[in-house]
Amino acid sequence: MSSNLIKGTAILTIGLFLSKALGLLYVIPFYAIVGEENIGLYQYAYIPYNIALSVAISGLPLAFSKYVSKYNTLGDYATGRKLMKSGMLIMAITGVLSFLALYFLAEPIAHRVRTKDEQIFTIEEIAGVIRWVSFALLVVPVMSLVRGFLQGYQKMMPTSVSQLIEQIVRIIVVLVGAYVVVNFMKESPRVAVNFAVFAAFIGALASCGVLYWYWRKYKPEFDSYLMKSPPAGEISYREIYKELLVYIFPFVLVGVINPIYQFVDMMTFNDTMGSMGLAKVTDVYFTMLNFTTHKLVMIPVMIATGFSMALIPFITSYHTKNDQQGITRSLDQTYQIMIFLTAPIVIGLIVLADEFYELLYEKSAMGAEVLANYAPVAILFGLYTITAAILQGINRHKWIVLSSMLGLLCKLALNIPLIKLFETNGAILATTIGYTIAVGLNIVVIKKALNYKSEMVIRRIILIGLLNLVMLVAVFVTLKGLTAISVVDGKAHAFLYIAICAFVGAVVYGYLSLKTGLAQKMFGERLTKYTSKLGF
Repeated sequence: MSSNLIKGTAILTIGLFLSKALGLLYVIPFYAIVGEENIGLYQYAYIPYNIALSVAISGLPLAFSKYVSKYNTLGDYATGRKLMKSGMLIMAITGVLSFLALYFLAEPIAHRVRTKDEQIFTIEEIAGVIRWVSFALLVVPVMSLVRGFLQGYQKMMPTSVSQLIEQIVRIIVVLVGAYVVVNFMKESPRVAVNFAVFAAFIGALASCGVLYWYWRKYKPEFDSYLMKSPPAGEISYREIYKELLVYIFPFVLVGVINPIYQFVDMMTFNDTMGSMGLAKVTDVYFTMLNFTTHKLVMIPVMIATGFSMALIPFITSYHTKNDQQGITRSLDQTYQIMIFLTAPIVIGLIVLADEFYELLYEKSAMGAEVLANYAPVAILFGLYTITAAILQGINRHKWIVLSSMLGLLCKLALNIPLIKLFETNGAILATTIGYTIAVGLNIVVIKKALNYKSEMVIRRIILIGLLNLVMLVAVFVTLKGLTAISVVDGKAHAFLYIAICAFVGAVVYGYLSLKTGLAQKMFGERLTKYTSKLGF
């Protein structure tokens, strides 16, 4: 596998990890400022915002990355630069239109979410947070297009750094703003939530500043490529966008599919729970499902997201060159590393669900149960992202649409009946079934399209599973031993137990991975030059 892919993946994954980690950690003080009841209002804003954002972007940044990479591989740098100019204008227009649409649809959405008078939030409060978050749509589409252009040149650092800065600025504004609103202005925590969602707009402005700095830095290099390129005038805008349209819809689906699943829950969960006489708790349970636990579940998914963002330009390049060996090497290593890194995190979330929930939020048997049941779905989320990226790289766009729509239709059909049977766990089960169908179909298409068969990968995934089983036993026994001495009481206590169990798990998993040679085979010379000194 290309060292550039490993490097690009590492850069994007580290940036995503830091961004996600900050996005998780800030919830602790924010939760303390606004409280369990009010934090639910926060996630009612972000689910429709994420969908509107995906529509505004229209999959163009990732499609742009693929398009630029394709023509750069052919030595045609002028076409990508030509598209950049018109793409900026289109993203600005779609950003404004999406902002207006979400702003004026806020109240109808709020009416659909609040179906019973016993629910916690009013229609005005739900509509208000949706309107405040919609302002970010004015900036984010243009920002995302620039990221896509730079990724097309295999410049992953700007995306990583800009995401991190965007998150840091947003979090500072969220926490400082919420604290000032509640403690100095003496306003309601729900007013603080309005200010907190507006922070997405301010964070996006900061990210734009970072990207502008990188653009100035790389522009001389890009200009030197442009001087060697044939003129772009030979390809019309019509031909460019006709080709891009083929790419765009599958990219939209991949980016928006998880928010759509959440939106299905948002539109059906409260009404179904209310029909069962649970209207008083439905807002809190929905917050646990789609906000508090979802933030934790998405941590393992960032690894797959980092891979997919780096994988698309490389797979496209290999496919354009008809380099079957390059594609196979990429797939082999991608599948293995993704499972190797995500599986132990998922197991940790399951075993330590009570401790994680108490550390980040508060002691809640229900919250911990939802987290433990939801955590395994993270592997499906990651596999969907990876397999969809592979299909995009080899131009199997129709199959992405088919698999995604089949999975979503299953979610729509099963959500209400399963919620009636299992309440919150029913929504999780419907999501699991939908993603399993989508991922299964994607894998079948990849195998047939690329004639991809790798018994080695299957053997290594089985080995990874066995190592995770041993780690699970070690962590479970450690936790039981700790709780036998003293039951968790407070956040500091929960953090101590998580740290001890994580250390035990990492030592066991790391030792077994090195002893069996699994880690060395996956990560190659970058790892073996260190492990050989340790006797592995």
